[in-house]
Formats: sequence, C-alpha cells, structure tokens
Amino acid sequence: MNPTLVILVVGLSSNLISDHTPHLKRLVARGAMRPMDTVLPAVTCTVQSSLVTGLMPDGHGAVANGWYFRDLSEVWLWRQSNRLVAGEKIWEAAKSLDSNFTCAKMFWWYNMYSSADWSATPRPMYPADGRKIPDHYAYPSALRDELNASLGMFPLFKFWGPLADITSSKWISDATLQVMATRHPTLTLTYLPHLDYNLQRLGPDLSHPRIKQDLAEVDALCGELIDAADRSGRQVIVVSEYGITPVRDAVHINRTLREAGLLQVKVEMGRDVIDPGASRAFAVTDHQLAHIYVRSQDDLVAVRSLVVALDGVETVMDAEEKRAAGLAHPRAGELVAVSEADRWFSYYYWLDDERAPDYARTVDIHRKPGYDPVELFVDPEIRWPMMAMASRLARRKLGMRTLLDVISLKDTQLVKGSHGRPTDDAADGPLVISSRSDLMPDGHVNAVDFKQLTLDHLFGSRV
Repeated sequence: MNPTLVILVVGLSSNLISDHTPHLKRLVARGAMRPMDTVLPAVTCTVQSSLVTGLMPDGHGAVANGWYFRDLSEVWLWRQSNRLVAGEKIWEAAKSLDSNFTCAKMFWWYNMYSSADWSATPRPMYPADGRKIPDHYAYPSALRDELNASLGMFPLFKFWGPLADITSSKWISDATLQVMATRHPTLTLTYLPHLDYNLQRLGPDLSHPRIKQDLAEVDALCGELIDAADRSGRQVIVVSEYGITPVRDAVHINRTLREAGLLQVKVEMGRDVIDPGASRAFAVTDHQLAHIYVRSQDDLVAVRSLVVALDGVETVMDAEEKRAAGLAHPRAGELVAVSEADRWFSYYYWLDDERAPDYARTVDIHRKPGYDPVELFVDPEIRWPMMAMASRLARRKLGMRTLLDVISLKDTQLVKGSHGRPTDDAADGPLVISSRSDLMPDGHVNAVDFKQLTLDHLFGSRV
C-alpha cells in the first residue's frame, strides 16, 4: 500500500491557483491537475458523499446538505451520522483489499459513527441552559481529549458565522498533522474550509486584497501538510467540492409559495414559524438548488409553473429530469429548482420582518429550513458590531438567555458568491491535483470516479 494524504480545499478552482498559492503551484508542476465534473447539487454533503462512495446522489442519498424528513414532518440540515450515507466508502473498499489498511477522516462531513479508524468532526455541546459551547466529536473518544489538550477547544465560532476565518482551518490542519504523526494512517482525509468564507462574502474576485490573503493563508496550510506528507513518504491528492461564482441576489422561493397559499406557518409568540407538515408545498433551499416538497400530485403542475416563472430560476426539474441528473432519491423534493448562475435561493418565508422567527437573526444552521449565507455577515445596520457581539457573548457567559441576534434580514445582496449548480466554465469549477501524474486521467475527473482514483493511489494501479 502507498500511504496517501487527501486535502479537501473548499472552493478551490484552477483559476485560483496563482502566485498567491506557491505550494499548490509546485504540487501541480511535479504532478498533474484536472478539472472535476461534480454532481448536482454541488454542495458539501452531496459532493463529499459522491467522492467517498463513487455513487450519484440517488445512490448514496445525501441529496443536499439537508432535506425534509417526511416521516417526522421536519426539515433537518447538517446531520452528522455516517449511517445516513448509503454505499461502500473508500476506506471500507481499501480495508477489504488489505486488512492492514487504516484511515483517518479529519473533518470531512458525515463523520460521526463512521467506520474509519480515526475521525473528528465539529460537534458543539448544548447544555440545558441554552448555551452552545465549542467542541468536537472524535473517535476513539480519547482522541478528542488529546486534541483539545494540545490544540485547545475547537474554534467553532471561527468555523462558521461572521467571525469565520483561517483559525478553524489551522486547527484542523494541526490536528491532522498530529494524527498522521502519531497514528500513521494509510489514508488521511482532511478538510480546509477557509476559502469558502470570503469567496461567498466578497465573490471570487482575484484582485481583492482579502481574497489574495486568503489564498496565501490556505496555501501555507497546504504547504505544511504537503511537506509532512513528503517527509513520511505519502502521496498527495488535493480536491475541491465546488467552485464559487459571482452572484447578485437571492430568489425568495418560499415567499412565493406562501403568497400562493401553499406554504403554511404557525404563530408562536407573535412570530411566523414554518409548518412543513401542514404545507401543500415548500422548499428546502441550499445555495443554488431548492428541493420543493409537494404534498399532493394534484399540485405539481401548478407549483412547477409558479416557480419556473420566478425571476432568477433557471429550471425546475420533474421526476424524469431528476432521474437524468442522478437525483431521483426518495429524500429529494418532488420538484427541484436550480437558480440562474448569478442568483441563489433564500429560505425566507415570512412576509413581514417583524414576524420573522427569532432564529432568523442568529447563526442557527439547524433550525433554519434552508442554508443562510447571510450568517457570514454582521447586520450592517448595527453601528458597533464587534461591541454588540461581545456584549451578547458576555451576557451568555454570565448565564443569561441572550440571543446573538446580529444577522441581517434585509439585504441578501450582501452575498457575492455562491455554488450548487454546474459552473459555466470548468476553470471556475472544482479540481483534482495529484502528486502522481501517471495515475491521473487524460481528461476531466468525474466526482464519482474519485473513489477509484484514490484506491489507485493507495494500491498502485486500478484494482
């Protein structure tokens, strides 16, 4: 077996490989780089599941970063159990070929109760008093204590939200280096999310000083990992899930469904809370794709006509089109909407901001019935944002029940980059870089072929 390190650099595309990424440029020069044809939707959970199983979404079941659980009548995003993903994983296939094979899965998603030998993933603690305390889950459990002792608690608030920056990627990189040095896994999978933040905040503008800095920062972490791999005789693969392209505003699909009398809400303490089980139709939004759940077949034609007419919607897929796209899974919506290239879908369903649910103004990836990139920004109407956040955090530390209500509801135009639909130009899309040019195909790498490509690296040829 050939020990291999796989570095997933979120949002990396070939047009971002530049003088600001010298370590990645050197890896390309000594190996090879190929565009990757990803799956629909090109979002974290779906693409990672295709990478590790070699299956389309209709095979592994991760049809987005979350979906409507019909038996519960509830929307759940960002679940973490690996048992939600069907299919044989890379590490399971490798173990069947050689019982001595081992795998460390560091912060790739669906990483709880995985069959990998070692794993770690973000997992806050939620005490009964309502606090959210940064932490991570690891297997074996002693690994969590070891990493916390050497690196400090996982910096959750730097992993997502207005404060997200290089800190979380640095922690993950350092944890990966420690696991490689102490456990010596045959396959190491690690995850660097840093580029995701400002590419969504600012857009993929290579002339922007902050984007240049982000590229340099994530490249420096890649350099440390590549150097460690070289010293220990490991091969290196760099991969990304998607490319981020410019957008100008959101499409408020759920507001349209509500205005048509299809989406229902219940009133809680004077606020509108979506009621999926009572709704005839609603959308679970995820970047540039929306799963539209339609309770009755009698409403399908009307709902499709309503959504396809919306400004910013490129297409609405029916059952046959979902099947052709590899999305015909029971978890998927009866219809699937894809936005135009310069738009994305908001989850917003209220018609009056005064009646928005209390979680709408907070960073809350689990209660919101869709992805909310506005969580990356502090509300620009808050005059002293850092002071506002500090005071709320201080009150929380004193045990007060205080909302971190610093997220805007008024300006979806803050978001300048998104993903989810196939990019129009391959140079804007995801990629694969390998230190082994002889194992790379001549053309594009398909996302569902990445599992086999990794096995080729581990075992020296196609197996």
